[in-house]
Amino acid sequence: MKLKGQLKVRGYFRIRHLRGDKVLSEEVIDNTVTTAGKAEVAGLINEATSGGFKWIAVGSSSTSASSGDTTLATEITAAGMARASATCTRVTTDDSNDTAQLVKTFTATTTQTVQEAGIFDSSSGGVMLARQTFTAKNMEASDTLAVTYKIDVD
Repeated sequence: MKLKGQLKVRGYFRIRHLRGDKVLSEEVIDNTVTTAGKAEVAGLINEATSGGFKWIAVGSSSTSASSGDTTLATEITAAGMARASATCTRVTTDDSNDTAQLVKTFTATTTQTVQEAGIFDSSSGGVMLARQTFTAKNMEASDTLAVTYKIDVD
């Protein structure tokens, strides 16, 4: 039963690993929202905090996500894969503009494994809203990793 005035928020990642035009893998996974992220969102509602979550980072660790996380376990800082500002829009899932969307495509410059992603409010450090691990993406130079993060407000 949904109570009148109840607000539900659901976030998820879509991860696509491509080599040229060939999709090597694609998965959609629910996120783990962090305790610090929840506090920051509450502060955004009443302007007790400023800014928003518009940075995506990827990492190489398979350590499971936890609500107590404040950083990725092993953030990648190599060229092409370092934390970057996402293209931020609102899209429609159920009601007009009810979903925040962040999109960033990373391009590997060397061989590396990527298996975690996170959403942040700063280009370095900052508050991590959400984190999740996923099936390892064994990337070669020039492979791309398209990360889409959506937060559906219902």
